[in-house]
Amino acid sequence: MSAKVLVLNGPNLGRLDIRDSSIYGNLNFAQLKEFIESQASIQGFDADVRQSDSESEIISWLHEAADSKTPVIINPAAFTHYSYAIRDAAELLKAPLIEVHLSNPLAREEFRHTSVISGIATGTIAGFGANSYALALSALREILSK
Repeated sequence: MSAKVLVLNGPNLGRLDIRDSSIYGNLNFAQLKEFIESQASIQGFDADVRQSDSESEIISWLHEAADSKTPVIINPAAFTHYSYAIRDAAELLKAPLIEVHLSNPLAREEFRHTSVISGIATGTIAGFGANSYALALSALREILSK
């Protein structure tokens, strides 16, 4: 039986197909979801991949994960830089939290250099495109095997 992992994606990630491919890659969100599910299966996980532009919906999903002690991989997208509400919800988690980003926020505009999530995350992986998720799943497998 596979272990469950919740993979949350924040605002505008559902629109990858029309965003700057030099930053976000060439996958649309359906393809990214398929990639994550495939990589999760390889690592022994059943990935529940979700995306929302709504801060309150992401908070509800984090509460769900906290209550069920489900590990979370999160790409908070723009919420990374200012959503203390998402940070507070993520801090309630009893299982590992890995922050991911398709691009490297530190190589981009200065306002993207601050993450309110990183300080409470188990770890952060950024800048490897879709492979950021694969690396996060591998890291999560390692963390949970200890």
